[in-house]
Amino acid sequence: MRMTARRERPPVALVVAPGERVLAWCEAEDGTVLAGTRDAVYLAAPEPARDTVRVPWEQVEAADWDLETSTFRLSEVGQWGQPRPVHVLVLPDPRRVLELVRERVTASIVLQRHVSLGRGRGVRVIARRGATGARELSWFVEYDEGTDPSDPVVREAARTAIAAARNEVGHS
Repeated sequence: MRMTARRERPPVALVVAPGERVLAWCEAEDGTVLAGTRDAVYLAAPEPARDTVRVPWEQVEAADWDLETSTFRLSEVGQWGQPRPVHVLVLPDPRRVLELVRERVTASIVLQRHVSLGRGRGVRVIARRGATGARELSWFVEYDEGTDPSDPVVREAARTAIAAARNEVGHS
């Protein structure tokens, strides 16, 4: 018997941005479709809502997979002190989506540097770029647990670290 490769489409009418095409997808237990393109990850709610969330890869703060519970967790970049959007899905058959998520999030990182502030505290400066490469870099600061972003010393360390990193990659 000869097997032929066939491109499967998501079971819902998933609308993606112009110029994008779905590279991998899977369906969660609740009927939500998780799909990825070169530029973004999409979460399409099941009927009747059919609401779709588009998250550019450079706006994905973290994505985790728990094999034991088949749980996928994606958190978006947020502002310090504000709740971050988090999407949690049970994926019985994640197919190639997990591999695509890892590859696209990693590809968006241009620079990542940890700056120690002593006593186990510090900040991480991250520069990310969208898949097209045409957009300017997006700069983020993540604070180690126990690091207070409102502390003037921390703010100055973050500002200095971003300035040095921008200078290093040639983007001010």
